[in-house]
Amino acid sequence: MAMILQLSTFLHQFWYARQHAVAVKSPIALRMGVLSTAMINYAAIFKPAQTHPDVIIHAIASRDAKTAADEAKKYGIPKSYGSYQALLDDQEIEAVYISLPNGMHCEWAVKALQRGKHVLLEKPFTSNLEEAIELVKVAKEKGLILLEAFHWQFHPAAHFVDHLVASGRYGKILRTYSRMTTPAGTIPASDIRYKYDLAGGSLMDMGYVISSTRFFLGVGAPEEVTSARARVWPHDVSGKVDEAMEATLTFRSPMAPKSSGKVVSEIYSDMRRENVGWVIPRFWEMPSIEIECEKATIYFFNFMMPHFYHYVAVTDKKTGKTETFKHYRASDSGIPTKWGSRGEAWWSTYRYQLEAFVDKVRGREPVHWVSNEDSVDQMRTIDMVYEKSGLGKRRGTGQVM
Repeated sequence: MAMILQLSTFLHQFWYARQHAVAVKSPIALRMGVLSTAMINYAAIFKPAQTHPDVIIHAIASRDAKTAADEAKKYGIPKSYGSYQALLDDQEIEAVYISLPNGMHCEWAVKALQRGKHVLLEKPFTSNLEEAIELVKVAKEKGLILLEAFHWQFHPAAHFVDHLVASGRYGKILRTYSRMTTPAGTIPASDIRYKYDLAGGSLMDMGYVISSTRFFLGVGAPEEVTSARARVWPHDVSGKVDEAMEATLTFRSPMAPKSSGKVVSEIYSDMRRENVGWVIPRFWEMPSIEIECEKATIYFFNFMMPHFYHYVAVTDKKTGKTETFKHYRASDSGIPTKWGSRGEAWWSTYRYQLEAFVDKVRGREPVHWVSNEDSVDQMRTIDMVYEKSGLGKRRGTGQVM
């Protein structure tokens, strides 16, 4: 459902943009550049920046000057560049958002940091663990902000579910299951997600299943990947691109029962989910995670883009009774979240993320943050699953500096 959710977010933000005025920009607003003209830019950075008084999209770059110029004109961006390096050489730009193909993330994030730019980097962080470690090293050496864009974690709904799990009222966690699928035929065969040289694959694109599992368990990499089975895309000449991946991971977690100290977690990603009767797409299969605790099972429907639509169902094991919650703002459900009174019900996950990014760059304490160490553990986990599946970890560009 990833592509459909992305389109839904475009409509969501277009609708609310008509109702909420463009923010009056601060004279010291953060000037950002955008590397690539990817479709995700509209929802992930252009619209969130419009309503943020401390952010200005100052420039955009493409490998083709005309493409960049057309995009700049379309979105009212002052400058455009026909190369990524030319944008990085612009001294007025303080930070960049990078939405390039997976295999190019590390190379251009390193170059941006070396030019003194803070970086908001689309997931996956890098192609593999080695690149992740090198990238974090450069960010620390330069003393600059580097954030992997797991936008869903910044939404109040995610913090609400985290509160339910961490409260202990439902006991320890026994198991988790996280799923993300896209109906067959939704992603064209030419898409970069199917290109091994660009670090493609369902687990790379849908790493949310690992991110959500680790987030609610409050852990780093798993102790072990006990099983991993990939369904290889039949048209891939390398034989290494997974169109689907299912795996079982064992984590040591403080939220696990004391008797074992472990939680068994299952994940499933699928970029070509078979339609029902070959005709009906499984539109109901939004990215979701089920967290089974000792006393209840918590189900978070559409954790990836909860601003569009979500619900949290808590089913009591003893009574069988289910309570349902929705959490679009801090005051919903009467249970506090990290955002307190900040944020609006119409803010997207990307808008919440941008709020935190600007806070961090400006030296303020963000409400939530995805640490570089967490991003390293995310890539470590992805590598572990790929190795267990027999496909092997994704190859980088070989241009890490």
